[in-house]
Amino acid sequence: MNYLATKNIEINLSDQIKGWAKEFGFSSVGITDIDLSEDQRYLDKWLENGYQGEMTYLTRNNSKREFPDQLFQGTKRIISVTMNYLPEEYNGKELLERSDKAFISGYARGRDYHKLMRSRLKKLARKIKDHAPNSNRVFVDSAPVLEKAIAQKAGLGWIGKNTLLLNKNSGSYFFLGEIYTDLDLIVDNPVAQSHCGTCTSCMDVCPTSAFVGPHELDARKCISYLTIEYKGTIPPELRSKMGNRIFGCDDCQIYCPWNKFTHFTDEFDFLPRHQLDDIDLCELFRWSEDDFLQKTEGSPIRRAGYESWLRNIAIALGNANFSQEIMKSLNLRKDSTSEIVKEHVNWAIKEQERKSYE
Repeated sequence: MNYLATKNIEINLSDQIKGWAKEFGFSSVGITDIDLSEDQRYLDKWLENGYQGEMTYLTRNNSKREFPDQLFQGTKRIISVTMNYLPEEYNGKELLERSDKAFISGYARGRDYHKLMRSRLKKLARKIKDHAPNSNRVFVDSAPVLEKAIAQKAGLGWIGKNTLLLNKNSGSYFFLGEIYTDLDLIVDNPVAQSHCGTCTSCMDVCPTSAFVGPHELDARKCISYLTIEYKGTIPPELRSKMGNRIFGCDDCQIYCPWNKFTHFTDEFDFLPRHQLDDIDLCELFRWSEDDFLQKTEGSPIRRAGYESWLRNIAIALGNANFSQEIMKSLNLRKDSTSEIVKEHVNWAIKEQERKSYE
């Protein structure tokens, strides 16, 4: 087979893959090579600054991140996909103004996306194998993969000042997934430049000033890290800045101008469950551990764990406007067997008492 015929096959297959991806519900798809050395250097510098906090897993398997063929032998190309997750009724900004309500990040109100995306990616991978025998492996936030860097190289967007992947046609409310393959596919051109311009909205609105500068986030001050990854005592100076955010934080997306182009999802699994898009903090604080485990089954919220869940809600109750109902809820937990929960409950009681005299 001559070179031109081979190239035409590669182009046709690349185009077919993109069509199949859309059929399986992915919002966008791109293809890139495996040179990630520049992106790994950026991560290395970020880690040297200690911005990862207690996420020690980020310091492991660096060679597999930088060299995808070490993670999956024979990898020549990476197929990168996005899947929109935000429902049209998303009420993030409104909830932030209701101190008695719980704010949970938009991506976490429904079912965990990993299972759905992995299933769809496996279907896509099998479809590709049916047409072009190859070795491949699917990833959905499940291995040392530089997801955002790969997506940028695949032409799906640029890394914004808020460190998220942004697309000028759909914003940033989407998940990422990958297929590593040994097929020699035609690669897409990366987005040539950032389209953030002089805008600093994401940095300006960050409640805890977690951005050291453009494209540089100190996770130790990020509310998403504090409410999900971090299991210890929240520094007192950060508690009052957390507001009613009990799982994650969407501020740097809510106020990003590019998200006016958000494409909403119609995936049933991503729709809110258990009224988590409009629920009182006191009601959540009454959940027993059995309630928590039952109502967060198949949910990203499980990652926080029950102790951190109560810790986060206690902080939010302390930040809420004074009410007797909140004081009653806090007092019921002030003798918790968890020292971490007890400390944050007592802090919240003092905050509520202070507000009662204002």
